[in-house]
Amino acid sequence: MESAIAKAVGLASSPVAILESDHKPEGAMQFSEGAFGCVVALLKSATKGRTAAFSRKTFGCPGGGVGLGFGNCYVNFPGGIEPFLSTGNPEFCRSEFGMAVLKSMPDLDEGERYFKTPEIAHDFVESLPMVDIASEYLLFRPLQDVQDDELPKVVVMLVNPDQLSALVVLANYGRNSQDNVITPFAAACQNIGIIPFRECSSDRPRAVVGLTDITVRRMFPVDTLSFAMPWSLFLEMESNVEGSFLQKRHWQELLERNRKQGPAQP
Repeated sequence: MESAIAKAVGLASSPVAILESDHKPEGAMQFSEGAFGCVVALLKSATKGRTAAFSRKTFGCPGGGVGLGFGNCYVNFPGGIEPFLSTGNPEFCRSEFGMAVLKSMPDLDEGERYFKTPEIAHDFVESLPMVDIASEYLLFRPLQDVQDDELPKVVVMLVNPDQLSALVVLANYGRNSQDNVITPFAAACQNIGIIPFRECSSDRPRAVVGLTDITVRRMFPVDTLSFAMPWSLFLEMESNVEGSFLQKRHWQELLERNRKQGPAQP
């Protein structure tokens, strides 16, 4: 399907639908079994027209497996995920196995320091809405390629600050509440996956702003963030484009500014 939102905000890349499937589409990109990879790297490819597929054996990294809904993939994280996210695990890194792991995970020794203590990191992990999806695959498919018999869970757009501003306004446009967009701390894949998945079951699903994950920001232009909409919210927002502020002077002036500057490619 074509997106009225994407056209109205001048999106530079394709919206991406995230959906479950028991079949891998022909030609879909996929990490090799057991290989390390970053989920949002394939999101980036999907915004350029490629379909990506993930399974329980090809989710790229433990955080990605969690983010995509393949259960608690942190349980086998070497040395424990909590020290890695916080103050590090030097004792583990001195073991024979730890020294081998350290070669590919240099932050394991001193930690990424995204949390002050392992205890706070533990509370974060416990708070994640982990789920084990029923389907064999999770797909990232360009929205225009979604088939009639496919039902997306979430739609993700990569946006600049002007476009993000428009989407925040649009998410609140038809509601009598003003907290319909959230920006939780989480890995980039979790803010397009399990966190908006949780919103799907809400009577008032909210959009999720992401790509605030410091580790992956270097993969994207400096002015790019993600905006993930549960499917029902996406349809609601699509229906509200006509007659909204997106057709009025203030937004049209910003849209023209973006056209003159040229879109930053994700």
